[in-house]
Amino acid sequence: MQMAEARRGTTTLEMEAVAKAEGRPVEFIMRGVAAGRLIIPRNLRRKNVSVKGIGEGLRTKVNANVGSSPDYVNLNEEVEKAKVAVKYGADTVMDLSIGDGIDEIRRHILQAIDAPVGTVPIYQAWTEAASRGDVVDVSSDDIFNAIRRHAEDGVDFVTVHCGVTRAAIEALRRSGRLIDVVSRGGSFLAAWIIHNERENPLYEEFDYLLELAREFDLTLSLGDGMRPGCLADASDVAQFQELLTLGELVERAWARDVQVIVEGPGHLPLDHIEANVRLEKVICKRAPFYVLGPVVTDIAPGYDHWVGAIGGALAAWAGADFLCYLTPAEHLCLPSVEDVKEGVIAAKIAAHVADLAKGIEGKRDDEMARARRKFDWTKQFELAINPEKPQELRRRRPPSIDPNVCSMCSKFCAIKMVNTYLKEKTRDIRKETRGSQK
Repeated sequence: MQMAEARRGTTTLEMEAVAKAEGRPVEFIMRGVAAGRLIIPRNLRRKNVSVKGIGEGLRTKVNANVGSSPDYVNLNEEVEKAKVAVKYGADTVMDLSIGDGIDEIRRHILQAIDAPVGTVPIYQAWTEAASRGDVVDVSSDDIFNAIRRHAEDGVDFVTVHCGVTRAAIEALRRSGRLIDVVSRGGSFLAAWIIHNERENPLYEEFDYLLELAREFDLTLSLGDGMRPGCLADASDVAQFQELLTLGELVERAWARDVQVIVEGPGHLPLDHIEANVRLEKVICKRAPFYVLGPVVTDIAPGYDHWVGAIGGALAAWAGADFLCYLTPAEHLCLPSVEDVKEGVIAAKIAAHVADLAKGIEGKRDDEMARARRKFDWTKQFELAINPEKPQELRRRRPPSIDPNVCSMCSKFCAIKMVNTYLKEKTRDIRKETRGSQK
């Protein structure tokens, strides 16, 4: 187990791989994992996985969600989405399937990609319950059996909505929200708690959940079931009641050497983001923070990948470690393969922008500037976050007068003009210097 080994002062092959990828000393990685500030999600049963480090001092990572719905079930398309997500830079992929054939889709994705894979096992527990009758007729055994099934398949991390408790439901009642619960997992558990008048089994039996996690070195992603679903509901009592519970559970997980991520909001105004991130880091003792977006306006359907990238860049700059992408289809329909591609690219840009501000990145941007000055188009395409797009645009309207420049400024290219006169001036100065020396 990564955390147990790190606390013994032992470096694992996974720690060494993360250190190499991040350009950090392996001792830095080991100390971060031991303290819970870094995680390396990898199921002990998963073979040939490209390990990733997520957390403080590392590059901001990006997750892409895929998965079927009851309206659209296509195994090949979901596997293709996962492949495309990894191709365009997703560090991890989560399968959120709720249609038929959940086991088959998950297992094919695990075989198809080498990135860490996450799931939300309670989705399967609830969809199977719905097929038998009602979503609220789920037992504790159903929930934990689903988690075990996913872990046995090799899933590296799972979202568990342990913070949706009776106290959180009471806070929700007092909150006066415009939209009560938008988290799918949160809504399942809220409905179950209200109907059965019992505590959330994931909270009540958290120690058993930790035993399962230890068995597989399964990373727990503590879900944000009470996250705000619109700007008007941001930073309210229900959201923070859940966060306080997650802070308690983080420490209980660490006491058993279980790696955890904490999930966060959601829809937030731009001016709430920094405070939310810093509050999570205090309450959850600097555990890695995983944010959906945040979505910073509610009126941009079709462009939520842009909206999420804006919020994600600010959140990551403030200290969030892991961005969950949004696609253009968010709030509208099941995303297509092309939607997944666009969502990943937008989130990767946001992550890179934040890493620049944190001083983690920068060399690549300097190389791009040098390539632009030299009109080295091949190098520029190579350095681009998505090389395909700039190549496509340059082909669309190529320069006709001077092949070195682009067709926007053409022969009046600012870089070329100044470079030319600087070179001429430099030659003149050198001639005058040589003449005076004679």
